[in-house]
Amino acid sequence: MSQRSNGPYHLIYWPGIPGRGEFIRLALEEAGAEYTDTAQEEGGVQSVLSLIDKNYEGDECGPPPFAPPVLKHGDFRISQTPNILLYLAPRLGLAPDGDAIYQVNSLALTALDGLSNEPHDTHHPVASELYYEDQLEESKRRSESYRKNRLPKFLSYFERVLRPQAAQGRPWLYGETLTYADLALFQGIDGVKFAFPHALSRLEKSGEYPNVFRLYDAVKNRPRIKAYLASDRRQKYSMGIYRHYPELDDTE
Repeated sequence: MSQRSNGPYHLIYWPGIPGRGEFIRLALEEAGAEYTDTAQEEGGVQSVLSLIDKNYEGDECGPPPFAPPVLKHGDFRISQTPNILLYLAPRLGLAPDGDAIYQVNSLALTALDGLSNEPHDTHHPVASELYYEDQLEESKRRSESYRKNRLPKFLSYFERVLRPQAAQGRPWLYGETLTYADLALFQGIDGVKFAFPHALSRLEKSGEYPNVFRLYDAVKNRPRIKAYLASDRRQKYSMGIYRHYPELDDTE
């Protein structure tokens, strides 16, 4: 197998939405890594489409990805958000040494499940190829379940993880320093804030998850993250994973 380059990272993702690529951008931004991003490049859509074209069979960099995000690093290319994060984290100083990285990965996967994948399914509960309007009633039922059951369950889990950490003066999910799991939890909560602002505000005001929201604020105020969020590199939420439909949010 050929040697990987020590050159910059190249993120291949759709322009116009933060999407799943945002979890990767946050890791790169927090680390101050040198990277390029098709979302910021002219012709970025075509770069994505060329890799997922039905006739593309891969090349020396790797097999064809099923869908973006895709990361290219030198002559090495991989896809799938958690896989990319697992690859990047030790290289960016966002994971502990040794087998502990798999503890952090479990936390990151849980955040991606409950605060990314499940929110997506609230507006597309029947089929991804159908328009939202074609599954509106199902979306209302799925969203009610998510708001009342699934979202509190995930927040309760992370609060339980954080409680012993907080008792030791640590604001993070694992160990003494920030990891990519913290970034994943931050982005998940931020996206849900956009999609379900009333529901999440109610849960925050309940006082049941103080450490979760302290972590959210701590990540948001990290110097590099704060600068990134204020920049034009941070794309606005629109019609991606996180969508705000007032009829799916709390009406109480």
